[in-house]
Order: sequence, then C-alpha cells, then structure tokens
Amino acid sequence: MRAVVFERYGEPAEVREVPDPKPAEHGVVVRVEATGLCRSDWHGWQGHDPDITLPHVPGHELAGTVEAVGARVTGWHPGDRVTVPFICACGDCPSCAAGDHQVCERQTQPGFTHWGSFAQYVALDHADVNLVTVPRDMSAATAAALGCRFATAFRAVVQQGRVAAGEWVAVHGCGGVGLSAVMIAAAAGARVVAVDVAPGALELARRFGAAECVDGTATPDTAAAVRDLTGGGAHLSLDALGSPATCAASVNGLRRRGRHLQVGLLPSATGTTPVPMARVIALELELLGSHGMAAHTYPPLLGLVASGALRPDLLVTSRIPLDDTPAALAALGTAPGAGVTVIEPWT
Repeated sequence: MRAVVFERYGEPAEVREVPDPKPAEHGVVVRVEATGLCRSDWHGWQGHDPDITLPHVPGHELAGTVEAVGARVTGWHPGDRVTVPFICACGDCPSCAAGDHQVCERQTQPGFTHWGSFAQYVALDHADVNLVTVPRDMSAATAAALGCRFATAFRAVVQQGRVAAGEWVAVHGCGGVGLSAVMIAAAAGARVVAVDVAPGALELARRFGAAECVDGTATPDTAAAVRDLTGGGAHLSLDALGSPATCAASVNGLRRRGRHLQVGLLPSATGTTPVPMARVIALELELLGSHGMAAHTYPPLLGLVASGALRPDLLVTSRIPLDDTPAALAALGTAPGAGVTVIEPWT
C-alpha cells in the first residue's frame, strides 16, 4: 500500500510503498476512504509524543470500510462502513469497566502507538469495543472529522465543560477542534466568543455561530477582551490550540467560578506549562482536561448530526490526495489553518 512515512522527527515525510497491515486477533484492517489532517499529527511528527517509534506513519481520524477482521472479532464484517475514536480502548481495564474508554489504561492510538491512517489501509485494535457504524447517508469525509476534533470538542463542551444555554463560552484557537467547539456550544444555546489570529478562522467561527470574535493580532490582551465582551468573563473557556499563551489567556478570561478546559496539547522544553494559579484560587476556577470520546458515547452526537443540529460537514474546507500530505503536515507548524483538511488516500 501507499503511505506517508517519516524517518526522523521534523524532517520531511514522503509517500512510499509499505507492506499492507494485518489485523490482530481482536482487531480489523480498514480501507481508508478519508482521514483528517490534525495538529496532533504535527506534534507527533515534531517528536512531542513518546509513544511513536520511527519510522512512522501518522494519521488518527479516519473513516472507511472494514477490509479484514481478526479471529476473535464478533461484531464486524468486511464491507462495514466505520469510523473510530482516536483512542482505542482495551475494554478490560478498570477505566474501561467504568465506561471511561477515553482514558483507558492500555489504550492504543493509530498514528501514535502504531502506524496510522495516512495510508490506504490501517489496522485498528479491539474492534468490538471501538468501532462505530457510519450512517448510510454520512460521507466518509464527515465521518473522519468525528474521530478526533469533532468528538473531542463535543465531549469537551458538553460532557466535561457542562455547557448550559445562555452561558458565555470562549474558544481560544479556531482550527478544527476550536471551530467544532464553536458550533457545538452555539447549538447548545451558549453565546460564543471566538479568539484567533487568522481572519479566515474568525470568519468561519462567526459563520458557525460565534456571537463575538477577537483578533489576537490586533488585541494585546485577549483575556481582557473576553472579559469585556462577556460582562466579567466567560463561564466556560477552552484552549483549543495548545500553547502557554492561549492556556493562560483562557484561564485569565474566566469569570468567578468559571471552568477552563484544556483540549490542545501543550508541549514545552521543560514538560510543564505555566498556569495563573493565583487567579484559579482567588476565583475558585475549575481546571479540566478532555481527551477524546469513547465509542459507546457516540449515539447522542450522531443523533444531533442526523437531525441537522450539528453540521461537521461544513468544517471540511479542503480535500487533498496522499501525495500532497507531507507538505500539508509541515505547514501546520506555521499555519494551523481554519477548518478541516481531509486526505483521500485513493485519489
């Protein structure tokens, strides 16, 4: 099969022929019809994820058709249209027993713990726990967008963030995850302030329901701008980009007893990120993390998509072939981009 491979962190990836994957006894091989290009893939390419072993094929948000199944798989068959969370749970550990598959103690992640979906085929573990049926009328591109950014944003805003109608929600960083969060929060009846440095990203945020937009290039203190626009601060604020500056701005833009949600990854040379803890203490703020979404919790999300209340298809702003992926991956470092880029490996 053809796949995107990198041999060294931060050096150009290339498209080459590699062996086809084989399913584990508990797993499947999926013929990839669409896979999203995510900033997390860029972090992996930069060497920010200790699970990656070189050489490596990235890619973790995908949709396609089951091609082959392992001997112990009971619920899936060749020809089934599927997507999968980017965290594949084991189904047996204490966290899985509690239903918290997104923090499974023995999780695997395509594109991180093993080769991923920037390829024509990808192997997925523990299929009976992790696969999700793609509805007949949903495109592969839309389904691929659910696997990481949209499902992650849904869990962050709805399940972890406990968004309520009428609340102010600030979203720092309007790439794929951030725009998904804007759409989901607005659909829940919240008033959204979108913060980004790219005019195109803010334009999309407004299109997807943001009531207010803050241009970070023209606003020296984005946290102060959020407090002014919301009459004292956001009730819920998400750092959807993942940088020390956006993390601090998210916390500093909250009102009393507000909730900060860290969604974007936070790499740093020291392994830590400064957080304004004095404000956390003084205002009794909550600091929360959100890490994907379990496959068994997809039905409410799929129901909202089916009803038209949520439109993840509108987030897909570009489609590229596999051959264009190495350059697009590298570009995420300087221009994360607005919307979702979908790779179609067979074009």
